This record gives sequence, structure tokens and C-alpha cells, in this order.
Amino acid sequence: MNVGVAHSEVNPNTRVMNSRGMWLTYALGVGMLHIVLLSIPFFSVPVAWTLTNVIHNLGMYVFLHAVKGTPFETPDQGKARLLTHWEQLDYGVQFTSSRKFFTISPIILTGGIIPVVAQQLHRENIEQVVQEALGASGVSVAELTAVATTVKPGLALSLGVGLQYSLSLVNRHQKPFIPIHHMEAHALTIRLTHHLEFPFLVLLISGGHCLLAVARGVSDFLLLGQSIDIAPGDMLDKVARRLSLRKHPECHSMAGGKAIEHLARTGNQELLTFRLPMQQYRNCDFSFSGLQNLVKNAIVQKEKEEGIQEGEILSCVKDVAAAVQHAVAVHIIQRTYRAMLFCIKNSIIPTKNATLVVSGGVASNQYIRKALQNLADANDFALLCPPPRLCTDNGVMIAWNGIERLRAGLGVLHSTAGIRYEPRAPLGIDISKRVEEDSIKVPKLKKIRWLAS
Repeated sequence: MNVGVAHSEVNPNTRVMNSRGMWLTYALGVGMLHIVLLSIPFFSVPVAWTLTNVIHNLGMYVFLHAVKGTPFETPDQGKARLLTHWEQLDYGVQFTSSRKFFTISPIILTGGIIPVVAQQLHRENIEQVVQEALGASGVSVAELTAVATTVKPGLALSLGVGLQYSLSLVNRHQKPFIPIHHMEAHALTIRLTHHLEFPFLVLLISGGHCLLAVARGVSDFLLLGQSIDIAPGDMLDKVARRLSLRKHPECHSMAGGKAIEHLARTGNQELLTFRLPMQQYRNCDFSFSGLQNLVKNAIVQKEKEEGIQEGEILSCVKDVAAAVQHAVAVHIIQRTYRAMLFCIKNSIIPTKNATLVVSGGVASNQYIRKALQNLADANDFALLCPPPRLCTDNGVMIAWNGIERLRAGLGVLHSTAGIRYEPRAPLGIDISKRVEEDSIKVPKLKKIRWLAS
């Protein structure tokens, strides 16, 4: 775990809720947990500090960043002045100091997240991380204005640790509390890095989620479709595990999805073809479990052909990776294409300045992102993605969601009574049945295959 300090300046021509306001924002996240601490004393120059934990390459990293400038509404990357110490981040923040807690990722060693292990790591490190970060920032708990924490959805054991700690902090220091929906935070991150007005189409693709929605406001979403079983990132991780990619010399330190993407770059996707899921359903839902079973069966067949046992590396492993990645990309393209057509047909999104926002860990996959860029270009949509470090789970997005809600006066609680974490929680109003009733036909696979080429 690393703790770092970063600095950036934002556009002086933007505004915040109070022209004399000063933002002090702290965000803490460990694994599935993210806590944001917000402070707004009244000074002429706003300052934002964010303590955050991100899972980067499935290791655990924590950093503290400061954003200085005149009152702002949305940072303007074009006018941001960046000062680099040792690593400049894509979204206008860079580390200026760091502290290392641990460097070996239990997630990579175990081949995935084990809830009880994640819970133990949370409990063992959360107090130390908070104290180290507050010490590095030079700001006391008394100066905080509010605490915001991810309460849904996610791993129950991890959410429980974060909520228990933050509620204790809130009650001890008499601070307001802002509960955060994890997927809402992903969807709104783009408004931190780009000046984007509502409404816009959102595709969230990660290891735990896959959904299409329309963002109409800070807490106003229309759910068009979601995965009916597992998420694409989860599927790619399981395929990587079945291929024993941790034993591959090029992938031993990579997470599963990243290893698939790496090997696929030099693989031939045409050597294997997988039947795409849900072709008979004209909706925006996703399914990846059936595709995973097809891939598993193909791997078993290839192992028989090569005379090797499970756990050994196939000679055609790069081709398998390429074919799997391509199938996932095309399935995502087809459902997203239908969502675009539905939104335009029903005037949910204006044809002028129509925007597709893609976020979540799988959005960092450059092959899938290129396919989505081609799809967006072909349909006169702008494609916007947060920088890779903000696509994966991170505390910055929780901090930003807290700021958005604080500005809008949404969900700022002054009592902790009855607050619970929710491992499963829908995003917005579900209109997926309306999508299915419209029964919009999109081009067949062979007609859009070029999109991912």
C-alpha cells in the first residue's frame, strides 16, 4: 500500500456552490471500501485534498491529492497547471510524496478477491491509513465538514468494515454523513475530468458489474440493461485462471483481465469462434456465463489435442485470449448499439452532442475501448472515458460523488440511525422492459465485426 501527496491547479473561470468557499476533500478506500472526508471552511481560495485507495494491477495503493485554485464547478484539464514530482497522473493530479505499507498483492497470489481475506486486510489497515493520511495532509478531523462512504453495492464484509469505521468517525466528531452508490460514482467520474452536462449514456463494465444506463442528473438514472449473470471482468479473470496465465512468463504479475489483453495483442482471433450470447433477445441485457462455459470447453478440447494437463500452458494460448476478448467486445458492442438507437428513437438523449461514457475496470481494455470508439463514431456519439486510473475502483470517484451530492444537497444525512450497507443495489429506475418492448434490431455480428478489428 502506498500513500502519496499530489498537487494540481484548476480553471480559475469555473465556480463552486459558494464563491468564497474552500474545499477540503478526503477519500479513503481499501479494496471495496471508499471513504470521503469533505471540509468547506470559508476562505477565498478553495483547496481539495483527497486521500484514496485504488487497486492498481490488483495491488493496493493509497494516495492523497490536493487541488488548488479559485472556486470551481468542474476542473478544466486544458487550463490545469501540472507540477510533476515523480509520476504525473492522467487526470491532472500527480504524486509529490509517497509512503509504502505493503507491496505484495494477496489478490494476485490467490487468483482473485477472497472476501474474508479482503475483510481482514481492511480491518488491519484502515486506522493506520487514515492516521497516516491525516498526518501527511496536516488537517485535523475537527476541520472536516462531512464523511461520505460507499455503502452499496459490493462485498458485504468489506462494506461492513468501511461503514462501521466511518459511522464511528461521524458519531465521535458529530459530522454529516453522505452514503455513496458505487456505480453512481463510476458514472459521474467523467464530470471530474470533462465538462459534461446531463443527460448522457453510460456503459459501466467491470469485474463486478455490467450495465447500460442514462444519467439524467447526479442521482437520476434510467437503467436500460445489465448482466443477468456475471460481469465481463469476472469472466475474463476466470478464463485467465483456467488458462493458468500466472504461470505464463509474460503474465505472472498481471491480473487476469490484463493478462488476457496482453496475450491477445499477438494472438489470432480467427482461429477460434464462440457463439455470442443472447442473440435472440432484443434488449440491452448482457450474459457472460454461457460464453465462459463455451471457452472452458474449448480449452479442454485444445488440451486433449495437445496432450497436456490442466495447469499447463497451451501453445495456442494467445489465440484463445484473442478470441475470448473479441467475443466479449462484440457482445458489448451489440448491446450498446441497441441502447444508442433506443435513446435516440425515444428522445432520451439529444441527437446533438450525444455522448457515450464508458467506465469501470474493463473500460481500461484498449481493444474493447477501440471497438466502442468505432461504434460511437459510426453513430455520431462522442465517446468519453475517464483516465485508466479512474476507470478501475478508486477513492477519487467516491470523493467526487460526495462533492456532487454535497453541491446538489442530495443524501447529506445528519443522523446515522438506520444506515446499512447493501451488497446488492440497483442503479436508478429500471426501464429495461421498455427497451425490450421496442424490439430494436441491430446489425448482425458479421456486419459489425469490423468495429473490433
